[in-house]
Amino acid sequence: MSNFKVFVGIDISKESFSACAISSPQDVIFEDTFPMDSHGFKAFIRKLNAFPKNSILIGKESSGCYYINLFVYLSKKNFNCVVLNPLIVKGVQNMEIRKTKTDRSDARRIAFALYTAQYVLPQKSFLSHEFRELARERERITQQIATLKNDIEKALAVLFPELERRVNIYTESILRVLEKYPSAWALKAAPLSDIQKIISSEAGRASSVTAESLKKWADNSIGQFFPVRELILQGKIRELFFLEEQLERVTELLKKSCEEAALCQNIEILKSIKGIGDTTAMHFIAEVGDISRFSSPKKLIAYAGLDPTVYESGKFKGSSRLSKRGNRHLRRVIWLMAVGVVIHNEYFRQYFKRRRTQGLPYKKAMLAVAHKLMRTIYAMLKHKKSFSLNHSLSPCM
Repeated sequence: MSNFKVFVGIDISKESFSACAISSPQDVIFEDTFPMDSHGFKAFIRKLNAFPKNSILIGKESSGCYYINLFVYLSKKNFNCVVLNPLIVKGVQNMEIRKTKTDRSDARRIAFALYTAQYVLPQKSFLSHEFRELARERERITQQIATLKNDIEKALAVLFPELERRVNIYTESILRVLEKYPSAWALKAAPLSDIQKIISSEAGRASSVTAESLKKWADNSIGQFFPVRELILQGKIRELFFLEEQLERVTELLKKSCEEAALCQNIEILKSIKGIGDTTAMHFIAEVGDISRFSSPKKLIAYAGLDPTVYESGKFKGSSRLSKRGNRHLRRVIWLMAVGVVIHNEYFRQYFKRRRTQGLPYKKAMLAVAHKLMRTIYAMLKHKKSFSLNHSLSPCM
């Protein structure tokens, strides 16, 4: 990244964007504001055309969504675009004695941050950021689904409390029945033939429960008549169907993006660790991007906010805690991966048990597993090698 000579920071709002171009912190080339429309985009390009494209690095802070159209436009024109971690920009801001907060001052800070961090920035940050947006959308949908399922279970605890103890309420056939008859009270009055028709309509699958069983359980249920709760439950079930369909679409698009970005090899490398599947592997790659931008496993761990911080002053020594200053999305994925390998991978399970016998509580033992897993993954991706129990890949383990 050392070939760059012009560093352009951009701060974007809904109606306009401010740009500051520098060649060094002491040399500002131009500062200007442009409208967020085709005229503004073209005027910005005319400013940039004064310099060779391969000498220009354009960046913005990772926040909001207004930048996407501008960055797509610039990328199609073959400009180098990156999205900066807010902590990098904040570090520049903290060095300033006089605190100012305007769109132009923010653009200048971003330009300074680009200049400072130019040697460690990934060369394809925009593409990886776009991939990351997909992964984060999938994460958001899964969290919404989990919340919805919790709401559905709470509703059924009142409307048909016996049902969840007897069947999996999240099969399509049960949800379809509940969508039409959202309580034991409603099922009591439902024609048996109608219930049977809904159950038998589930394509290609034999239902685990019969219409007769549902009617029998409903007849003996303690659930009472709550029309408002029934209406709410029906809405939650429809929303769940919609979100599950969206989740499937986003997952397929995420897989396609992996193939187009030639990330499949990295996905397969991660999956060679038993306990890591397609989904967590894709999310990990989406958040990390190019592993070579981290000079050591410690840098990767710190980026995830899994590094410890200790407060000390004089003779006082505070307790060690996670910094949690890094990428919260990556931190969540790493935790899920650590749980997965402890359950399914004998090597990491034995390591977890050993740390527990040494006196570590559950969360600290899991954190130790997460650290070991990150060191292993770092070495694997760095050397493009699959998981091996001889651990000859990394001297850090």
